[in-house]
Amino acid sequence: MSAAGTDAAPVLEVTDLRVSFPTSGGVLHAVRGLSFSLEAGQVLAIVGESGSGKSVTALAVLGLLPGNAVVGGSVRYRGRELLGLADRELRAVRGRELAVIFQDPTTSLNPVRTVGWQIAEVVRAHHALSRNEASERAVRLLELVGIPSPRRRVSAYPHQLSGGMRQRVVIAMALANDPSVLLADEPTTALDATAQAQILETIQMAQQRTGAAVVLITHDLGVVAGMADRVIVMYAGRAVEVGHVDDIYYRPQMPYTVGLLGALPGPDEGALTPISGAPPSLVGLGPGCPFSPRCPLAMDRCRESEPVLTPVAGAGHGAACHYSGAPSREGGA
Repeated sequence: MSAAGTDAAPVLEVTDLRVSFPTSGGVLHAVRGLSFSLEAGQVLAIVGESGSGKSVTALAVLGLLPGNAVVGGSVRYRGRELLGLADRELRAVRGRELAVIFQDPTTSLNPVRTVGWQIAEVVRAHHALSRNEASERAVRLLELVGIPSPRRRVSAYPHQLSGGMRQRVVIAMALANDPSVLLADEPTTALDATAQAQILETIQMAQQRTGAAVVLITHDLGVVAGMADRVIVMYAGRAVEVGHVDDIYYRPQMPYTVGLLGALPGPDEGALTPISGAPPSLVGLGPGCPFSPRCPLAMDRCRESEPVLTPVAGAGHGAACHYSGAPSREGGA
């Protein structure tokens, strides 16, 4: 786990972020009032099932949402508002100050260009370097992310590398310009357990060497156990629990968080405990807590009004549950 930075001001500050999309069935509210801040050197994990709004949040921060998206709220990088910037201004920030690791390296890499050329292209997009200088930078980056024989691999094409090595190349591209904020969107989804552990170790090692702040987006709470400083659990487009990683693992207050923890494989490799049901449609959400149809503890109050995120025991720990803090909710998986 990384240490939080000492800078007084946040590197990245997201306030009341709202993202919606028009659809034939009505307006889809993908992100509903999400707020968080990130200090230099911190690792923030955003966790939740597919459709909870995690990836849309990352795309909104980077200014990569499609043109039909309606975005509100604020995204500030070192105090500078990013929402509403022209494409030219965003391109000067994106890739240099803010960088992203997408989940599928196959679609992130150009199959007809060598990996060295692609890394060098990212470097030259933001720095006045010769091709040879950028190529040398590519070799050093491949070495940084743990690719063996980097001077030989720099001439390889993506199809000549394994899935784990391709993901390392994508990480190298993200680190090419020493960004201050690194967003990793499900970076281990398509990999086996061994490769997952290696990729997470690579990201953590690179983060510690560069001092970048990291937003790690994942559906798997187990992925963040030894890496994150703070965790945001998202459901139906909003944060339903936030806190230090130990609060989330050992003192969860939201039944959804408890369910995610229960779905993790244990050391005895016994049967998992899945969360029953499916996430709600984000078109036309009705009253009440969106998790109530799946919650084994739901009562009438839960179906009548949606709870707001409120502080619970522990500094910086909050939960959106009408009964958070009750003795029956204490303890973790």
